[in-house]
Amino acid sequence: MSSTLTRLAPAGDAIRDAVALRRRTRILALPEARWAAVSLVLFLIALPLYLLDAPAWAWGPLLALTYASGGWEPGWAGLQALKEKMLDVDLLMVVAALGAAAIGQVLDGALLIVIFATSGALEAIATARTADSVRGLLDLAPATATRLGDDGTEESVPSERLAVGDVILVRPGERIGADGRVLDGASEVDQATITGEPLPVTKEAGDEVFAGTLNGTGALRVKVERDPSDSVIARIVALVEEASQTKAPTQLFIEKVEQRYSVGMVAATVALFALPLLFGAALRPTLLRAMTFMIVASPCAVVLATMPPLLSAIANAGRHGVLVKSAVVMEQLGQVDAVALDKTGTLTEGTPRVTDVRPLNSSGLDEDALLRYAAAAEHPSEHPLARAIVDAARTRNLDIPPVEDFTSAPGIGVTATVEGGRAVAVGSPARLTDGRAGHPAASVAARLEDEGRTAVLVEVEGAPVGVLGVADRLREEAAAAVTALKVLTGRAPVLVTGDNPRAAARLASDAKIIDVRAGLLPQDKVTVVRELEQAGRRVLVVGDGVNDAPALAAAHTGIAMGGAGSDLALQSADAVVVRDELATVPAVVALSRRARRLVVQNLVIAGTFITGLVIWDLAGTLPLPLGVAGHEGSTVIVGLNGLRLLTDSAWRRALSGNGQ
Repeated sequence: MSSTLTRLAPAGDAIRDAVALRRRTRILALPEARWAAVSLVLFLIALPLYLLDAPAWAWGPLLALTYASGGWEPGWAGLQALKEKMLDVDLLMVVAALGAAAIGQVLDGALLIVIFATSGALEAIATARTADSVRGLLDLAPATATRLGDDGTEESVPSERLAVGDVILVRPGERIGADGRVLDGASEVDQATITGEPLPVTKEAGDEVFAGTLNGTGALRVKVERDPSDSVIARIVALVEEASQTKAPTQLFIEKVEQRYSVGMVAATVALFALPLLFGAALRPTLLRAMTFMIVASPCAVVLATMPPLLSAIANAGRHGVLVKSAVVMEQLGQVDAVALDKTGTLTEGTPRVTDVRPLNSSGLDEDALLRYAAAAEHPSEHPLARAIVDAARTRNLDIPPVEDFTSAPGIGVTATVEGGRAVAVGSPARLTDGRAGHPAASVAARLEDEGRTAVLVEVEGAPVGVLGVADRLREEAAAAVTALKVLTGRAPVLVTGDNPRAAARLASDAKIIDVRAGLLPQDKVTVVRELEQAGRRVLVVGDGVNDAPALAAAHTGIAMGGAGSDLALQSADAVVVRDELATVPAVVALSRRARRLVVQNLVIAGTFITGLVIWDLAGTLPLPLGVAGHEGSTVIVGLNGLRLLTDSAWRRALSGNGQ
């Protein structure tokens, strides 16, 4: 890498840091934080006056303003909930504070308001940080882009006004304004904000680039292929925000129990106050004990136990290219104990490539000459195999001569007249040879097909000159991903594919998969999923094509490979891997499992605090300030514990297999 590009990398880091700082919500921009700050300042001014026995007129108004500034917002929210016949714990806290003031515990009530308001502010800040971490991606896309006219004129336009088909110029050091494909030029692009890759990636004609990534030292002409509202960044933000509006089954269960629990808690508080009075207890200590009980028994921490870990995991996965469509899905991903993987486009790259060039001994051609003839004949064709052959010739920097009289016969192959008037035919060995026994190319083609390749016969002037082997290449990370999924679920994934058994077996061997189901139609893949479910398994299906959509929909959870995935597969799946990085599949499963563990941790923490404080209040004498501190402290601990999954280190742990 050149020294110039080496110097650009820190600049990219600086840009990302500046964007993050600009997008981060300022604390005082949140109303909860402003009111909590006002309440705290007023309380701190009044506290020394109260403790030094200053006149009531000196500290009384300050404490009254403390109550008003810190308590009006949760009190109003509680009254609104009460209109909907919902008992909100915020209202209970305000009532407890006013009750303390009514029996002369003015300072204790004010302390309750201050701590409660501060706790609410911390929750609001944590929630805002979760949103910031995802929405900050939007600022990575530049505000303007240089659009090129048909006559080469340049025009600076807002990035959101770019349309599919527009051509933009990206100068050195600029950020790319839209998702698209390079038409010409060469440069190294820092796309860590999208892919997480630590080093810049070389981009040349034909390569895909993403909005918001940083161009290096070369200039690029890029054709816009996605509307700005549909860019990778925009899709990540939209889907993560949509997922944030959903509630996981655990959260829904907690909310259902919360209302009954709150009603029971209020009833217990009334009984704890009324019964001792009937037996002659003093009013003030009885009321104080009852209010302390109501505070410490409130389920604030329990309610906050579930969603922060799941939403943090959704946001983190979204930043790293996995769009989880709901909190329900994020919870379900951690439950899977069996995985079914599609082959083409999932375990493989989905693009055929020439793997073998076999000239016949009698042809007098070497590999380059054979490939040159084949590429010339296939050049006008749009067939995937033709594209693979032409790409292979270009990779070897071969000169592809022009052709005449090109014809294509579906299922058979192509013919064309190449330089010197030579007739070249390229196509299926079985069709071109008409099944003739003893054909010189038959044994070569058979060996390639036995190895799982697609054999392509090349003839010049009616005589066979060689055979090409074409295959879909296994993704580099496939074997590691399969191993990681096996470790996570306790069993090796199943390969489900419509491909022939020989090709499937070869690829399965390379990917370290033993259980292979080949030659399957879409309904057959669903049958495999049903069989695994009947065996008591929660199945994760990973696929990309239309033929995978039924299985994706039928599975406990479905993940679609989004790069080349069909629209139907993307709609049927519960999550989408935007950049086709198979390694992120076990990572998001591991992240989900960690989120579920944090939910359990939070419930244990909340339950322990509530149980301990309630027992202390009932069996002994729990001071109101200490009860408030314990209750609100547990709420803050639970909230912050869930937000641990927002960090990049949490994703790295999941990706490395240490986060399961």
